[in-house]
Amino acid sequence: MIYLFYFVLFINLIFSIIVLSNFFFNNIYLKRLTNSTNSKKNIRNLVSVLIPARNEQKNIGNLLNDLINQNYKNIEIIIFNDCSTDKTKDVVEQFIKIDKRIKLINSNYLPKGWFGKNFACYNLAKVAKGDFFLFLDADVRIKDNLIRDVISFIEDEKISFISIFPIQKMVSLSEKIFIPIIYNILLSLLPLYLVLRSKDFHFSAAIGQFMFFKKETYLKYQPHKLFKESKAEDIEIASFLKNNNEKICCLVGDRRLTCRMYQNYYEVVNGFSRFINYIFFKSYLLAFVFWFIEFISFVFIFYFKSLFLLFLILLKIFFISLTSRQNIILNLVFSPLNNFSLIFIIFRSYIANKSRKIFWKDRIL
Repeated sequence: MIYLFYFVLFINLIFSIIVLSNFFFNNIYLKRLTNSTNSKKNIRNLVSVLIPARNEQKNIGNLLNDLINQNYKNIEIIIFNDCSTDKTKDVVEQFIKIDKRIKLINSNYLPKGWFGKNFACYNLAKVAKGDFFLFLDADVRIKDNLIRDVISFIEDEKISFISIFPIQKMVSLSEKIFIPIIYNILLSLLPLYLVLRSKDFHFSAAIGQFMFFKKETYLKYQPHKLFKESKAEDIEIASFLKNNNEKICCLVGDRRLTCRMYQNYYEVVNGFSRFINYIFFKSYLLAFVFWFIEFISFVFIFYFKSLFLLFLILLKIFFISLTSRQNIILNLVFSPLNNFSLIFIIFRSYIANKSRKIFWKDRIL
């Protein structure tokens, strides 16, 4: 038994050191968008801002207001109203009266074999006229000169696709417990620098809240059609592009991009259950192993009074908070609950996928 104890401790220490090395590496080489306002570049590309929206009357007005006040003016804004049962359509129509760059597509059906958001994005791209396609979720907030800076970054780095993880706004207790889980997994396991520099498709990541394509790249692959049944099309699209030798990038923590991803316990649990296995290459076993190693860390800290492991966890939480611009105090307080919440999400996702009863936006996926 004592040998098992030391073996588990050894594995845990190795994992912790690898994770901390990755955090350090990410922060040293972390890419940030630079201000291109004073650049001599003459950037005049038309950007198609494409927004899938289903029952987004609470959010869509805020995003449209942000977009029409962007410093970068050469944009068209197209909203796909995906069978909404609330006043999403009415809100958008009020903005159309204000700004002629805004257009609305109304849909009252979802074809069999399609996930709603993927169908919306596919149809938005069909009518887009821009040199770049920017897909935004309706609950995103975007400020200042972000669009111009992204175009400048794409041209400097010669990339085809970029996704930015917004700073997540967390209000309810459920959000504060669950939302940091995603950033913990992402920043623990993924060297962000290698998403840009490595050709290995395993080093890829994206989030559907902000996905920015070169037009020719999107039209070449039609990725939303390609992954029309995917519950995590953003992750699969990034991996697919990388595997097809497209240069991609993933950024984190730009203050001009924020989002309140979920607003209550129901949304958080259903949302995470939808895609948690995709983060681990669709393997629930890998998800469980990740959770178990972190769980053992807490066991050693609280039961065996391991100050060294406590120090490593504190460092990890510090780096997560620094990179993602989250509140370090809240992350410290809720860290043990994050771990128990992760195994709950993994278990619930597994059961829901087996029974094919994952609910999202009032639909069974």
